[in-house]
Amino acid sequence: MPRSAGGETVLANLCLACPSCNRHKGTRQSAALPQTDQLTPLYHPRKQQWHSHFVWSDDKTRLMGLTATGRVTIEALHINRRQAMHLRGLWVKLGLFPPD
Repeated sequence: MPRSAGGETVLANLCLACPSCNRHKGTRQSAALPQTDQLTPLYHPRKQQWHSHFVWSDDKTRLMGLTATGRVTIEALHINRRQAMHLRGLWVKLGLFPPD
């Protein structure tokens, strides 16, 4: 739970995030899927397995959601914004991305 929504600043409640993703997430713990307007929980990195919800595109620049949670998280946090995808492409060429 984000501190701004009453969460505690303790190790068990913290998660590293880039400033852009953190701003887009804000106090939200769920968001509506654009296709259905159904409220869906955002991915919880401490309670869920990344590989169950996400996969990289063939060129490794676009994150794709395997589940409703994955898709809504990508959309809500603007994970596939143009600048991020461009940067991932450079990292791929340098052999620095994606992480294992």
